[in-house]
Amino acid sequence: MNKKILVVEDDHKTSELIQVCLRKDSYRVAAAYDGQEALEMARKIRPDLVILDLMLPRLDGLEVCQQLRAESRVPIIMLTGKSTEDDKLLGLDLGADDYVTKPFSFRELLARVRAVLRRVPEAEEEDLENAVFGDLTISFRRHEVTRGGEVVSLTPTEFKLLELFARNPGRAFTRLQLVDLVLGMDFEGFERTIDTHVMNLRRKIEDDVSRPRFVRTVFGVGYKFEAKADVQ
Repeated sequence: MNKKILVVEDDHKTSELIQVCLRKDSYRVAAAYDGQEALEMARKIRPDLVILDLMLPRLDGLEVCQQLRAESRVPIIMLTGKSTEDDKLLGLDLGADDYVTKPFSFRELLARVRAVLRRVPEAEEEDLENAVFGDLTISFRRHEVTRGGEVVSLTPTEFKLLELFARNPGRAFTRLQLVDLVLGMDFEGFERTIDTHVMNLRRKIEDDVSRPRFVRTVFGVGYKFEAKADVQ
């Protein structure tokens, strides 16, 4: 079945052009024109991907992104006229999967849609509810992590990083792969940014960050998740 995409853009002409472009590529398309309508429609139709403009009436794109991510794992591509690194990082930290800056070509947008959707089956190959690694429990559906029964407060980026590791135990990821899969294709910072996120994650889930049990460094490559889960 063709994937269903929700386009959230308050400029009707831009929205219509995006919809035409997506339909030509055989996607099913729905549209919303403000933030509140976007949330209501997303809950109703359960899209496979959301293309979300940053500047929206009623609720802005960042608020919509944050609420969508709290409720589901639907992939989100953000559209914006702003191009500073801070804007991009804020959107990604709130849970967006990728970022496209206006003006953009429709070929570029389609390429990013395909790339994000390609990552979804791999991440969701097993529809897990929880994975338990000793005293560490990850609830994928609730976006919640507990350690020793206590809730661990993770940023959206840290959760995405941990989820990727936990769903692929033993697999070594390069920093570039982690940037692409966690921060998105449009991230323009340094690959070493991922080291900061890994260190912050280790501080929250490891007993000793200098001798991590879970997120191990693979020298000359990047990182991998060492533990095997008791899947629930």
